[in-house]
Amino acid sequence: MIDIKPNKGKLLIAEPALTGDVSFNRSVVLLAEHNQEGSVGFILNKPLDYFINDLVKEIKFPFQVYNGGPVEQDNLYFIHKVPHLITNSIEISDGIFWGGDFDIAVKLINKELITENEIRFFLGYSGWSSLQLDQELTSKSWIVIKNKYQSGIIQKSAGAFWKEKMLELGGKYLIWSNAPENPSLN
Repeated sequence: MIDIKPNKGKLLIAEPALTGDVSFNRSVVLLAEHNQEGSVGFILNKPLDYFINDLVKEIKFPFQVYNGGPVEQDNLYFIHKVPHLITNSIEISDGIFWGGDFDIAVKLINKELITENEIRFFLGYSGWSSLQLDQELTSKSWIVIKNKYQSGIIQKSAGAFWKEKMLELGGKYLIWSNAPENPSLN
């Protein structure tokens, strides 16, 4: 299970050793793209203290916004599972899509035709240059797993997602499931 190769649609689980990394400590990242030029992903389990209607005044509803990663944190990104409604979407895999026509998404949210269970917003993204992710995998910074949730990944609870993955991995990861986020504060 741990020797899966990275590819779009897969999940990256931060190794417990990444405790000193502010951006990726206890992160679960959905890979949206992975090719010879590099990789792009979105951290799924780091909600911010913002809602989409705080950032985009035209949106009437308070959908949670997440920290997608340390790159371009002044830009808004989104994944969703309604490509039949949001044109120009890019399929990641298994019924989950990236981006598309933002103006259409805003209109559909305001008409309550898209719910918070169908779309997730991010400030920034996680990016790796060519071969950088492969080097981080070699140095055991990440575990690659299949996205068993498919498009249901959007509904996954952010709070305990990393801990849940540690429990599923079992073995040497079990002890980390209950470790404090910052062991030096223990």
